[in-house]
Order: sequence, then structure tokens, then C-alpha cells
Amino acid sequence: MAPDEAYYWVWSKALSPGYLDHPPMVALWIRLGTAIAGDGNFGVRLLAPLSAALGSWMLVRAGADLLPSRPGQSGQPAHAGLWAAALLNATLLAAVGATTMTPDTPLLLFWTMTLWALARLHATGHARWWLIAGLAAGLALDSKYTAILLAPAILAWLIVTPSMRVWLRKPAPWLAALIALAVFSPVLVWNADHAWISFTKQGARAADWDPARALQFLAELLGGQIGLATPMVALILGAGIIMAARRAILPNPVARDPAWVLLASFTVIPAAVFAQHAMGDRVQANWPAIIYPAAAIAATSCAGFFRRLFAPALASGLALVAIVWAQAIWTPVPLPMRLDPTLLRLGGWQSLAHDIETIARQQNAAYIAFDNYGQAALFARLLPGETVLGAEGRWSLFNLPDATEATLVRPGLLIRSARRDDRPDPTPWSGITALAPLTRARSGMTAETFRLYRVTGHASQATIKLMPHPGD
Repeated sequence: MAPDEAYYWVWSKALSPGYLDHPPMVALWIRLGTAIAGDGNFGVRLLAPLSAALGSWMLVRAGADLLPSRPGQSGQPAHAGLWAAALLNATLLAAVGATTMTPDTPLLLFWTMTLWALARLHATGHARWWLIAGLAAGLALDSKYTAILLAPAILAWLIVTPSMRVWLRKPAPWLAALIALAVFSPVLVWNADHAWISFTKQGARAADWDPARALQFLAELLGGQIGLATPMVALILGAGIIMAARRAILPNPVARDPAWVLLASFTVIPAAVFAQHAMGDRVQANWPAIIYPAAAIAATSCAGFFRRLFAPALASGLALVAIVWAQAIWTPVPLPMRLDPTLLRLGGWQSLAHDIETIARQQNAAYIAFDNYGQAALFARLLPGETVLGAEGRWSLFNLPDATEATLVRPGLLIRSARRDDRPDPTPWSGITALAPLTRARSGMTAETFRLYRVTGHASQATIKLMPHPGD
């Protein structure tokens, strides 16, 4: 398990309508999974493959509704939805998302659910699908703030397509917006009660501007998508986005097909937002995942060269997925960290936990503290017999028990990654003594070095919380 996943597991032990980093859906999903299957990795990730399967079914249905195969039709393969789902599931994005639990897992499901409901609306004309789309959009917002991009995408669809503008004069889409707002309202209330801290943290990124590094950030954005989607699938998805954009901006507005405008709005608008963000800061590779479902549907209409790429793209994508998982599980070939992302995120944690536990006993440490939130959460899982403390300000937002003065006045260990150049914050500690460092490694390849300190705590304004253990 990676530190971020463990961090979200801690969320599930302290349920709240909001958190500093994201809305609460991932915590609810983990809470449900662990209630069914226990606090092990299987329980934490239980809903991930189920949501991937449900999302794939919705993508199949959306493809069938938006781009139905018709007798004698050229340029459109039979079963566009099946091809779209196959392309999506041949990406590393889907392979990782179906076996890990992050906010992107429910986000991608509810984003796809919104697309499916709007595709049903397009196919049937029944107003009830607006209500389902509103519910799905609200649940997507409860998963990750990126879902706010649904609002301009849907509004653009209605405005740009003449045949859809009639809906702006009907109550159904506005009722759908109210449903989405109602579903999202607990997150709004939580933020209002906490000085809008989560909105401020995430919204501040929108103002970043660094044109001197824009080309670097844009290149990283493109490279990240090539890696996450796998190269050949990425090429096909890119062709699908271009295809959707071209068919959505026909000179004659009356000829604009609502299906193509919908696919364009669900791809071009998010892509433009992420490209704009790259003008000032890095775009994490997983952020544009919301573009993939609509891009996959649009790509099924590509002809000629791109159509011939479908089969080899699926084969190469699945092969890369198999290689990555083999490397993560068995490490058949030791690779340097820059070539092996599984080493960076997953490698060596268990052996490091054993080494920390040994030193804690040698030092007669009453607790083991971390001032990195992900590491505090992960080692709470890896060190079930130890008192693990989280010593970072964000924990003040969690309904977790405080570390007692009786615990803190005793000697303990503080563990910090050497990637952080600064020294430990002295505020919570009355004494700090450096010890020999430890390394996190796998198959002889070092992933990270950690500095260890023998510390003694004292009462202060610093927030130090007791981390939960599996089964608590």
C-alpha cells in the first residue's frame, strides 16, 4: 500500500463531511469496503474493481447511445461503446485505478455516470435523465473538486447545440443543478466551518503563473498522459479529442450533432483547463483522467490509420500493464527509481518498518512519530504493536485522539525523509537527538533515506494525534 492510500484509510477512521485535501467520498468508500472485508488491503480497495466494472458498463452504454451503429454506416465501428471500454481498460490509469483506492477512483465512476446519463438523455429525450445526471455530478463533486469542470462542460453543450437550447427553458436541468448542489452541500458547510480551508488550498493553484517554465510543464503534462494511457492508446485518444472538436464546431450551427458537442465539451474544456494550469505549475499525471472516457468514445469513429491501431494498441497497452504489475509484485528486474515508479511508491516499506521497530526497542521508545501525513498513516498500518503519532498541523482537522502528555514526556522516535532539507520543527519537542539514518530499499535498490531522531515531547500548541491501527 502507498502512503496516500493509507492516509485515505485514516480518513475512513475519522469520517467527516470534508478534509483539507479532498471531499469525503474516498473515505466513505474505504469505510464501506473495510466494513465488508476488514481493514486489510483487500477491504480498503474492495470498491475499486467494482467501480471500474460499473464504469466500464456505463461507458459501453454511453458509446451505444452517442454513436450508435447503423446499417450501411461508414466510419463508425460496430459496438463503439465496447471499443471505448476496451481502450480505457488497456491504460495504466484503469489498471492502477481498478486495484487502488484514491479520490480518482470514485471521481472517474461518477464522471462517467454523468456522461452516461446525458447520453441517455440524448438518445431518449426523457427529462428524468437530467435528474440522474445531477445526482451523479453531485457525487462526483463529493469525490474530487475537479468535478466542477462538469458545470462548464454541460453548459457549453446546451448553449453550443441549437437543438439542446430548448432545455434551458425547462425545469429539468435546473432541478438537476439543485440536486448536485444539495448532494455537495455537506462539503460546503464543512468548508464554511473551517474558514474555507480546503477550497483555498485547491483553488490557490489556479492562480499559478510561471511562463518561463511553461514549456517544461506542458511537456511533462503530455509525457505523463503518454505514460499513463500507454503510448498507442494515448495517440488514439488524442485523435478522438481532435475528432470531437472538429465535428462540434461545424460552420452551420443547425448541423451540429449533440452527441459530438457533448463529447467535445467533456474533453476539450478539461484539456484546456489543464493546459492553462501547466502555464504556471505541474499538472499531476492523474488529473486529466476525467478526459479519457469521452475521448475513448470519440476515438471509435477514427478511420484509416487510427482504426488499424486499435488492436495493436489494446495488445501493447495490456502488455505494459502486465509488465508494471509484475515489476510491482515480483521485481523480476531491479531498476533505478527513475525507471521504476513502483519502487518510488511501493518498494521497501515493510522492511523499513521492521528496522524502525528494532531501533524503537533498542531506544526504549514509547512512540514513533512522523511529521509527514502519508508516512504516519502508512506506518500506523505497518506497526500495529507500536504507538504511532502524527505530528503535523493538518491533523488538527481530524477527529482523532490527542497524544497524551504522559506519552509525550517519554522518549520516542521521530522519523523524517531525507528529501526534506529542513530540520524538524522544534515546537513539539523538548529534546531532539539525531540517530543513524535508515534506507528504504527493494532488491538492493535504494528508494529513499530517512533521518531518525530521539525526541522527547512536551505540551505545546503543536497538534500531535494518535494514529489508528487496523481493527480499531
